[in-house]
Amino acid sequence: MTQRVLILGGSGFVGRHIVERLQRQGVAMTVPTRRLTNARHLWHQPKVEAVVADVFDAPTLARLVGEHDAVINLVAILHGSKSEFERVHVELPRRIAEACAQAGGRRLVHISALGAAADGPSKYQRSKARGEAVLGQAAQVGSLQLTVLRPSVIFGAEDRFLNLFAGLQRIFPVIPLAGGDARFQPVWVRDVAEAVVACLEDDTTIGQTYELCGPEVWTLRELVKAAGRWSGIGAGKGRPVVGVPMALGRLQALAMEWMPGQPLMSRDNLDSMKVDNVAGGQLPGLESLGIRAAPLSAVGPQYLGQTGLQARLDQYRRSARR
Repeated sequence: MTQRVLILGGSGFVGRHIVERLQRQGVAMTVPTRRLTNARHLWHQPKVEAVVADVFDAPTLARLVGEHDAVINLVAILHGSKSEFERVHVELPRRIAEACAQAGGRRLVHISALGAAADGPSKYQRSKARGEAVLGQAAQVGSLQLTVLRPSVIFGAEDRFLNLFAGLQRIFPVIPLAGGDARFQPVWVRDVAEAVVACLEDDTTIGQTYELCGPEVWTLRELVKAAGRWSGIGAGKGRPVVGVPMALGRLQALAMEWMPGQPLMSRDNLDSMKVDNVAGGQLPGLESLGIRAAPLSAVGPQYLGQTGLQARLDQYRRSARR
């Protein structure tokens, strides 16, 4: 097993689950962050060192990569301009590849996205594909030992997907929805973390690309309704979901893009939904890594329900007291 791992984006939703899993393996980890307070939830982890660093700075990244045996890249954005997607999804992987080359070769597990395609309908999907291509080329001509993981939409107690839909239904009596027939194959965050660790442990995964999907396919409309139902909103029925034309949905998304903070939905998100976010069946999946994927229908009610909500509140209070 790898002894020292650099986790880029390790303070986020998926990263904390990977950290937890590697912690049980006794692996030493470094998590760069722009502010130490962003990684406060990792401070109590004895095997984790959170450091303030700009991973987009080439010399800093080269130094960090050189101090570790393996790299996990989780850095990604869901919203942004073409140049922002290019910077995060293409330029950063290029710099990671260069840093690995300077270090004489390194093991890299790169988290891409299901639906990544050079001809994809969204900037997000196209930039993800270009990032994969940059790393793939580096692996072909150099000593980069690359594994690419393409997860579908990831769900879990701290996700910004189902929790968003549940939160909106606590505010609005009716949910207008564009792209309600778009299909997804949600995957549990713990299964994604398990897949990352499995790849680090198994050299036969080098050079492979895996699609990480759960066992169930849901439409967006079904997901929104389930989020409200599991959260106990509207006497356990959730709010009514009303389909709207895509043109109106794009106007709504445009308005959200102009609001302060991260938008709830963007036009690029709607473009991504023009193609179903489900496994293509041509690439290996979680079962190839020895992982039996958990269904959303079994896990979702546990963390969106009142029991799950109380558990999250208790966890927050414990963190606040530290």
